[in-house]
Amino acid sequence: MSDAKDPPSAQDAASGSEQGAGPDPMKAKRGRNIALALGLVGFAVLVFLVTVVRLGANILDRPL
Repeated sequence: MSDAKDPPSAQDAASGSEQGAGPDPMKAKRGRNIALALGLVGFAVLVFLVTVVRLGANILDRPL
């Protein structure tokens, strides 16, 4: 009955198809993916280094 636009649905807001979503949502998503990948690689390196430090010289003191 009125000429006002309907508010965007929850699905539209979740998919990022809103006009004010930013200049380039794909670029933002790529940046988040790169940050997540770097965080995952950093965590794997941290776990490896902690393992090596905890084993230390004990790695050479094992029966063959």
